[in-house]
Amino acid sequence: MIDDAVYGTYGTVPLRERETADGRTAREMPHGLRVSAVEEAVRAAAAAEIMPRFRQLAAHEIAEKTGPHDLVTVADRRAEEHLTAALTALLPGSVVVGEEAVHADPAVYDALRGEAPVWIVDPVDGTRQFVHGEPGFCTLVALAQDGEVVASWTYAAALDEMAIAVRGRGAWLDGVPLRSGAPEPGAVLTVAMSHPDYTTDAQKRALLGLRTEGIDARACGSAGLEYLDVARGALDAVAFNWELAWDHAAGLLLVTEAGGAQQTLTGEPFRITGGNVLPFTAARDEATARRIRERLLTGA
Repeated sequence: MIDDAVYGTYGTVPLRERETADGRTAREMPHGLRVSAVEEAVRAAAAAEIMPRFRQLAAHEIAEKTGPHDLVTVADRRAEEHLTAALTALLPGSVVVGEEAVHADPAVYDALRGEAPVWIVDPVDGTRQFVHGEPGFCTLVALAQDGEVVASWTYAAALDEMAIAVRGRGAWLDGVPLRSGAPEPGAVLTVAMSHPDYTTDAQKRALLGLRTEGIDARACGSAGLEYLDVARGALDAVAFNWELAWDHAAGLLLVTEAGGAQQTLTGEPFRITGGNVLPFTAARDEATARRIRERLLTGA
């Protein structure tokens, strides 16, 4: 776990300082919320509800939501319940928009447009991988206020990797600053994209614009881990055709704070409140984002 001093100040608002029991100085976000306290909550939820079930799921603990490619497990539900209790306790007056809660009651999603601070939670991003016993899944948590993501936590429990971003202050992976960098000039761009089979005809045509010389496009896995790979320069870009906030809020801030860029099909930044013109892209740098958007427009 990273000492809060790593994060400096929170945006333009200095973090409050207090002395801990061992004499160190802990940094707090507004409302007295410490970055490391959220990290602890995310790790605790994964340790209690996700990892004990990894490769241990019984058939009755797995269910379909909208179809065979949209799965939910007891780990998803229990981890979201765990996080909902922990995060709202850390920040009184806040609300949670979680994938499983919205599935049960779509009206929960409206909180993204409200005035209260919102925790955006995907308890197991990459449920298919989790069900198949593969380590390519993660827990995503983002904190938003007035439609803007201000901090995010991406935790790949099976890989023991924790990525954190704070708006205006940067991004880190296990305490080491993340820098997305830029692709080598002339290099083939590696891009993870939505599977064309799960898109509208118009979105499929746009995504097929990436099937061109100079771009190596493949179907995405866990969106959160694809964003992490962009933030650390292991993947050049992503291109997605859906806008559910729990899949994108944490990763988009991570990429942006690592030096990357994002664009919807109109060239505007992605809005977590919805209404985006899709597909959209997030990339290692501005030039790559523009190039991917141009290819998407060509396909469209």
